[in-house]
Amino acid sequence: MDFNLTQVLLISLKSITIYVFIVFAIRLFGKKELAQLSVVDLVFILLISNSVQNAMVGPDTSLIGGMAAATGLFVINYVFKWLLRRFPKFSNAVQGHSLLLIYQGKVLEHNLEESMLSLEELRSAVREHGVETIAEVDLAVLEVDGNISVMSKDYADKTTRMRKGRKSIAKNA
Repeated sequence: MDFNLTQVLLISLKSITIYVFIVFAIRLFGKKELAQLSVVDLVFILLISNSVQNAMVGPDTSLIGGMAAATGLFVINYVFKWLLRRFPKFSNAVQGHSLLLIYQGKVLEHNLEESMLSLEELRSAVREHGVETIAEVDLAVLEVDGNISVMSKDYADKTTRMRKGRKSIAKNA
C-alpha cells in the first residue's frame, strides 16, 4: 500500500476515538480494580482489543498503518495523562476516587458493592497484607489505581505508640 497521508491520519483518528470510547466504557461499567485482574477481566480485555482492531486500522495491515494506529494511541495516552494530572475533576471522572472498604474491622457494604468486589476478594486482599481476618483491619481502601491498601489495628496501635513516644522524647529534650 502506498503512503497516503489522509489514510494515515484517518487511522490515527479512529485509534484515538476507540481509545476514548474504551476508557469511558470501562469507567461507565464500573471496572475500578484493573490492577487486580481476574481471569474473566483478562479475557475481556483481550477480546475487546481484538474486536476494535479492525475499527482502528480497517483493511490496512501495512507497517505504516500499524505505526499510524500506535502513534494515535501514544498521543491520546499522553494527552489523557496530562489532563488527569492537570484537572482533578477530569481525573475523578475517568479514574474515580479511592473508596473505604473496611473501617475499624467492619466492612462497609455499600462501598464494597460500589467497588464491584466480592467479600471473598476483599478477604483475599486482607490476607495478602498479612492480616488474618477483617476484624483485625483498621482501614482498607480501594485506591484509584485498583490496589487495596490495608492497615491492621496492630499497625495503627504501633504508629500511635511511636507518635506518643516521639512527643514525650521531644518534651524531655
